Amino acid sequence: MFSYILLIGGFAERPAVPPPPQNPSAPARRARVAMALSKLSGDEQGLILGKLRNTLEPRLVMYFSSANKELRALLPPAVQQQLRTDYEEATALCVKMGMRDCKELREATRIEWWQRHLTAADLTTLAKLGSVLPAVEVLALYELSGSAGPDGVSRLAEGLVAGALPAVTCLFIDGMHAGDAGAAALAAALDRGALPRLEGLTLANAAVGDAGLAALAPALRRLPALEYLNIFGNPFGDDGLAALVPPPPPAGTPPPPAGGLKKLEELDLEDTLISDAGCATLAAALASGALPALKTLDLRYIRASDEAKAAVYEARAGLEEDSTDDEEEDEDEGEDEDDWGEEEWDEDEWDEGEFGEYEHEGG
Repeated sequence: MFSYILLIGGFAERPAVPPPPQNPSAPARRARVAMALSKLSGDEQGLILGKLRNTLEPRLVMYFSSANKELRALLPPAVQQQLRTDYEEATALCVKMGMRDCKELREATRIEWWQRHLTAADLTTLAKLGSVLPAVEVLALYELSGSAGPDGVSRLAEGLVAGALPAVTCLFIDGMHAGDAGAAALAAALDRGALPRLEGLTLANAAVGDAGLAALAPALRRLPALEYLNIFGNPFGDDGLAALVPPPPPAGTPPPPAGGLKKLEELDLEDTLISDAGCATLAAALASGALPALKTLDLRYIRASDEAKAAVYEARAGLEEDSTDDEEEDEDEGEDEDDWGEEEWDEDEWDEGEFGEYEHEGG
């Protein structure tokens, strides 16, 4: 085809502007990729394949592995089937937790699962996903149903590989049985490099005894950024506390190696089996400079006497007792019960108002 322009004296012709180049076809792109990959060693190809392997997004590694026969050999049918099985398990967990799909979990910065009837199998699946959840900063699991069984926390911890949950700063586990075995499994996970940025740990109402805390304590002391530790509601006593906060050495003996927990600001030991002897040990440790950043200590509902607990707070100037729950209870008791009788009860407002989304819970 030709286009024409009018010139003085007549017409002249010139070629039309050529169309823009077409995008290369998919086969052409695939050929170029295959050629580039062929220049890599088998180890380099395998490394790239491993980095792309993601249970929450398996299509990436499948596409990559189809580029040439060498890559296909690195992802044989058995491995593809396992990837498919893992993806189906992850999808089922997401649906059970009320998420739309795996993408929502992959992009989550907070995982807060409350009373979702988590099972040990669910926690095993969650552990497998620990290395592909780079954005999660808060992992909170609250479960009182007993659905996780006696080894659910253990299976979660045992499945966390080195570098798992790399951005998590807060781990909250309440109401699920960990026991001494679960506490030891969590210690092992921390020691192999899981949860490297952990700043706060809650392991509450988890059946952790003296042996469990003794196993966990060294790993906690090696956490450089730990700021709060809530281990309330567990059946450990003086021996477990001494493992966490060792007493000062006798006079005239060499000082122990520099301990950790230098940044710990909050320690919750509420509702444990600590006695007067344990309080005396803790007071001596605080007086000798242990836990230098500690600001808040909760000793409510332990077995020690009021005098023994008071001695602990006197050992560290400025140390505060956590009395938040007591203050809330006092406020509740101070309300005028007659006020409830003077208000009109609007059933429509209850059913359709701000509480409507909870009206069927527990039904």
